[in-house]
Amino acid sequence: MSIDAVDVIRTKRDRGELTDEQIDWVVDAYTRGAVAEEQMAALAMAILLNGMTRREVARWTDAMIRSGERMDFTGLDRPTVDKHSTGGVGDKITLPLAPLVAACGAAVPQLSGRGLGHTGGTLDKLESIPGWRASLSNEEIHQVLRDIGAVICAAGAGLAPADKKLYALRDVTGTVEAIPLIASSIMSKKIAEGTGALVLDVKVGSGAFMKDVSAARELAETMVGLGVDHGVRTVALLTGMDTPLGLTAGNALEVRESVEVLAGGGPADVVELTVALAREMLAAAKLTGVKDPADALRDGSAMDVWRRMIAAQGGDPDAPLPVAPETQVVPAPASGVLRRLDAYHVGVAAWRLGAGRARKEDPVSAVAGVELHAKPGDRVVAGQPLLTLHAADPTRFERAMAALAAGVEVAADGGAEPLPLLIDRIGEP
Repeated sequence: MSIDAVDVIRTKRDRGELTDEQIDWVVDAYTRGAVAEEQMAALAMAILLNGMTRREVARWTDAMIRSGERMDFTGLDRPTVDKHSTGGVGDKITLPLAPLVAACGAAVPQLSGRGLGHTGGTLDKLESIPGWRASLSNEEIHQVLRDIGAVICAAGAGLAPADKKLYALRDVTGTVEAIPLIASSIMSKKIAEGTGALVLDVKVGSGAFMKDVSAARELAETMVGLGVDHGVRTVALLTGMDTPLGLTAGNALEVRESVEVLAGGGPADVVELTVALAREMLAAAKLTGVKDPADALRDGSAMDVWRRMIAAQGGDPDAPLPVAPETQVVPAPASGVLRRLDAYHVGVAAWRLGAGRARKEDPVSAVAGVELHAKPGDRVVAGQPLLTLHAADPTRFERAMAALAAGVEVAADGGAEPLPLLIDRIGEP
């Protein structure tokens, strides 16, 4: 049967359902360059506007997986489980989580990404550790998993290349928000990665990609269904992202906070979410009767895995983290209750300070970021330090302050209850 790109576009434009053959052909042809960028842009917009059935999304995901290689961890002596977050502000959870879950008996092949816009990237954070490297060969990934039980690194170029190409196109064509394309993008990489189980952290709120609970739940249900259809035990937690996680947003700042968590301290919300996700990961890996994650934080075993994992990737776990040469305090504008400290505005401020990038090829500053001295619900006094801005370049402070102006609200009372940290769970009990 002859398949033509324009016919595929028309089918979806007219709210039709693409056949398996059409999906297989268009994903393969686009990856090879036989379908033009403008044609795939038109198809992505049609998918955004008209959606896809579960069968279409499953087939699209499968076609993206088949565009490249698949990793295989069946030779390991422990079950594999991974976690994926849809991205937020101050979301450093992967850093303490991977060694924590490994300390409890699972293998964690955590293939992570870089930040774009107001959301931070795990690899950018870890690269603030002197000597640490993100790029490992498949053989090195297997070796670190065998020896230590956890690895956090970049995905290789051969993993779901169709997704890499389509992701870049969506970013410049206003089609990032298409739930079928978000779900297939995330799940094609995670399934190709070869993990046996997966826990998804789907963020909800102002600093998240999904602003409301209903859209986040639809995305989570779609991704859980894709995982189950491809034989990967998958569950999802919906978690709040109206306020930054923890007390820092920025690369070296977040590493420092993650180490505090591994040392048995750290902000309560970071600890709560790390432990909740760790318990879900162990359950998904079908590990029962093992050490509880809260105990592994208290007894130092998670910290031991962290230190070995960092060293295995060339990093020095004892090296001092870089510190910003320039800081500026943002005072509380009034006395009362801090009603709102908006995650999106804090993320944009961190980005403008140099912690993030506007394009994938942009460099990031290890030392830039925002430090929080209060969280919503806390009482503050006018003039007391509310935030501290960190930067390598003091000329960045003005634009960062402008980003924060609409994100801070102090009132006589606390106002409406914010989103809870743990909102919902989707998947098998």
